[in-house]
Amino acid sequence: MDKDGVKSKKRRSDERGDEEACFELASPSAFKSSRQRRGCGFLLVDRLLSLVSSKRLTEEVPVSNTKLTIPLGLKVVGEVIKRLNSITRRSDGTINRALADLLELKIAACEKPTNGVSTRDVVIDEATNVWVRIFTPEIVRPGSNSSSEEKVPVMVYYHGGGFGVLCANMLFYDRIGRTLAKTCQMIVVSVNYRRAPEHKFPIAYDDSFQALEWLRSPASARHLPAVADVSRTFLCGDSAGGNIVHFMGCRAAEIDLSPVQIRGLIPLQPYLGSEARVPSEINLVNVPVISVDATDWHWKAFLPEGADRDHPACNVFGPNAKDISGLNLPPMFVVVSTLDVLLDHQLHYVAKMQELGKDVTMKCYDGGIHGFYILEGVGIKLALTCIDDIHNFVQSCLLTVAAQ
Repeated sequence: MDKDGVKSKKRRSDERGDEEACFELASPSAFKSSRQRRGCGFLLVDRLLSLVSSKRLTEEVPVSNTKLTIPLGLKVVGEVIKRLNSITRRSDGTINRALADLLELKIAACEKPTNGVSTRDVVIDEATNVWVRIFTPEIVRPGSNSSSEEKVPVMVYYHGGGFGVLCANMLFYDRIGRTLAKTCQMIVVSVNYRRAPEHKFPIAYDDSFQALEWLRSPASARHLPAVADVSRTFLCGDSAGGNIVHFMGCRAAEIDLSPVQIRGLIPLQPYLGSEARVPSEINLVNVPVISVDATDWHWKAFLPEGADRDHPACNVFGPNAKDISGLNLPPMFVVVSTLDVLLDHQLHYVAKMQELGKDVTMKCYDGGIHGFYILEGVGIKLALTCIDDIHNFVQSCLLTVAAQ
C-alpha cells in the first residue's frame, strides 16, 4: 500500500481485472492525492456496490407506502446516489458544477483493450466542445486475432442525469458502454451533450442530433473503425437519455440521414412527466436514486423559462405535443421497473405509442430501481438480465434487416 493506504495499481489490476489498469480519473490534476480520489462520491457508491454484489447486504426491506421490498444493499446504494445528487442542486435553480464534477468519478479513455473493449474520446464540435466516447470491441480492432472485415452495427448511447448531471466518461457509463459493445458486438458511440441549467432546452437535443449528423459525415470515418456499419444504427439511452432517444428517433424519421439508418430505439426508463401527478409519483415515496422533488427540479432547470411540465419535451403526448402518428419509427424496446417514480409516465408513453401502431416491446423488471441497468458492472442479476434483453432485441432487429 502507498502512504494513503491505497493498494497499488498492479495489485488492483490483479484483484479486479484489466478494468483497473485503465482506472484513471479523466482530470487527474484536479485530485492531487489518493485520499482525495477516494473522497469522490461515486467511488463510494462503487465500493458499496461491491458489497451488494458479494451478497453481504441482501436482506429485503420494505418500500414506503407499498407492499414492495428491495434488497437492503441496493436501498443503501440508491440512497447514497440520491444524496450525492441532491447536494449539487442549489435552491436558486443552479448546480454546483465544481462539486458535481468532483462527485462524478470520471474514467479516462483507454485505447488498450480493457475487458475486451477499447475506448477513445473524439470532439465532434470544437465550438461547443461536444464530444463522444467510442467503445470498440476487440473483435473489430485491426490486428486483433479475432478481427475480420465483417461489418459491425453501431449503437449511439445517451447518458442520463435529468439533463443536468452525469457524463459520458463517468464510471458507470464507461462500464455500460463497454458491456454493450462487448455483449452486442457493436461499436458504441456515447454522446457527452451539454447540460442544464447552463444549457437549457433544446441544447441537449441539438447536441444529440449533431452526433447523428457527425456519424454520417466523412469526419466520423477518421475515428470509427472501417467496419462500422452506420446503416445498422441503434439509439439507446437511460432516463434523460431515454427521453433523448424518443426525440432523436422522431427527428431522424423526418429527414434523410443516409447513410445512417436507425434500426431500433432502446429507451431505458425514459425521463418523462406532466403537470398531473401519476400513481407511481404519489405511492413510491422514498424509493432509491430519484424523487419527485428531484425530477421537478431538473425539469425546471432544463425547460424554457416559464414552461411547465406539460411542455412537449416532458409530456410527449400532452396538450402541446407534436403529432407523430405519421412517422415511420423503427422497432422500440422500452425498459421500465417497479421501483421507479417515473413508472406510470413510462407506461402511459408505451400505451400511446402502441395506440399509434408503433412497434413497441416493453419489459417491466420487478424490483428494479431507477438506473438499475448501469449496475451491471458489479454483477447485479437484474442488470445482467436487462443487458441480455437488449442484446436479444438488437439481434432480432438485425435479423429482420438481413431478411429485407
